[in-house]
Order: sequence, then C-alpha cells, then structure tokens
Amino acid sequence: MILKCIKVVAVAAFALVSLNVSGQDLLARQAPIDKKLKAIDSVALIRQIQKEMAAYPAYGLYPDWNNQRVHAFGKNVVIPDTFRIDMTGFCMPTTNTKITSKFGPRRRRMHNGIDVKVYIGDTIRAAFSGKVRMVKYERRGYGKYVVIRHENGLETIYGHLSKQLVNEEQYVEAGEVIGLGGNTGRSTGSHLHFETRFLGQAINPALLFDFEKQDIVADSYLFLKGKNRYRRSHSSAVALSGDGQYYKVRKGDSLYKISKRTGVSIDRLCKLNGITTRTTLRPNQVLRCS
Repeated sequence: MILKCIKVVAVAAFALVSLNVSGQDLLARQAPIDKKLKAIDSVALIRQIQKEMAAYPAYGLYPDWNNQRVHAFGKNVVIPDTFRIDMTGFCMPTTNTKITSKFGPRRRRMHNGIDVKVYIGDTIRAAFSGKVRMVKYERRGYGKYVVIRHENGLETIYGHLSKQLVNEEQYVEAGEVIGLGGNTGRSTGSHLHFETRFLGQAINPALLFDFEKQDIVADSYLFLKGKNRYRRSHSSAVALSGDGQYYKVRKGDSLYKISKRTGVSIDRLCKLNGITTRTTLRPNQVLRCS
C-alpha cells in the first residue's frame, strides 16, 4: 500500500514537472512572437502618425483642423514661449515689391498683415508648402481669401483675391499658384493682403519677408510669445515697439558692432535670438535686443 502511494505521488510529481517545463517552453516560444507583434504595432503606429502629420501640417502644434474660422483655435491651443520657425524652402507670394499699408494700428483697428500692391489678375503663389485649410469669401473683410497651414508651423493668409485657384484640403507646394490678385471684400483698391500667423498669433510679415528685395529676412525666425509686433522704422536701424527693442542688420555688421551700437552684450544678443557667435548674420535680418 505504501509503495502504491509512493508511486502515485511520484507520478503526480513527474506530471507537475512536465507541465511546468511545457509551460516554460510555451512562454519561451511565445516571447519572440510577442516581441514581433510589438514591433509590428510600433511600425503601424509610426506609419499612422506619419500619415496624419502628412495629412495635417504642423500636426503636433495645432489642436485641431477646421475650415470655419481663420485664426481662432479656442482654449485648447497651447502657445509655446519660444519656437523657431524654419523659413527655408520659401517662395515670395508675389513679385510685386510696393508695400501700400504696413502691419500695425490703422484707423482705430489693428491691421494684422501687410498690403502689397498688385493688379487684378496678378499671380499669387503659396509662400511655403502646406495644406489649404480655407477657401472662402468674406464680404466685409478679406473678400475672396485662402488660408494655408505649413509644415514649419506658420499659417499664411492671402486676401482680396479676384479668383481662388485651389480647394480646401488640397496640398500645395511652395510657389504653386493659389489665386489671382484682386479688389474683393473690404478693399479700396487692388492689392494683396498678406498675413503670417503662428497658432493664431499675428506676426508682422516684415519680420519674415523683405518684399523690396524679394527675399526672406533670415533662414529662421524665433517666435517669442507676445513679442512679435515690431514695426519697421526708417529713421534708425534700432526700432522700439511696445514689446522691446529690435535691430535691423546692415551690410558688414557683426555681433560686436551691433553690441556696441545697442549697448547689449554679445551673450545677451545670442540668447535673445537663439543664435551663436558663429551664426552668419544677413543684411536686413531683425535681431531682438531687449
């Protein structure tokens, strides 16, 4: 009887050991499968994110994509204190160079863009590659206008067009024709109303584009929250606004010369503008000094 019990216990123990080994083997075999599935899931997720980013430029910055309002994104928008905007890969929206109205207060209201003299039918092009968010008409405002969101985070607005040549949700390349110059909406003469905005915040286009020279001001622009309303001054290279002091780089300028003229240390200039002592300064580039 005792031997029988021992035999039963031995068989049971052997069965348990066998079951444990089989379970470990199963887990060992399953582990590579789990890793592979995780890898597949990760690749699929990355592809999905890339697809969404391609579908909606600046996907990580903007809280939504809608075709209802030009520059209001509600309370969900998070505006960073600083953000560097890449200006390379640009195209001037028009070859015309005459500015008829600057950025700033105008007749008791804020003019959030600049007006460039164009004639009815003149070609208007996309300033950067991106996706068309709005193609609409506003009788007492922009007239026929186009809004494009770009990969660098900017949105550009083209107002008072006589004809819109793109559709909402259409992807356009920098330099692609998007409309024709006109005199529609709240306008007293044919011109292009051109705005540059970041997360709904108006930036003076003159900080980014030099229409007279048909070039960008610099290869990048450092957005500073609440401090982007500099108005150009022709009386001095140093200009003051309600947000601080700015300096327009002249040909032959160096950080040392600018430091001497403005009374701001080189280290401070570099910190304010996100540059280094090795950064190449371009004529007409705008530097923040305070």
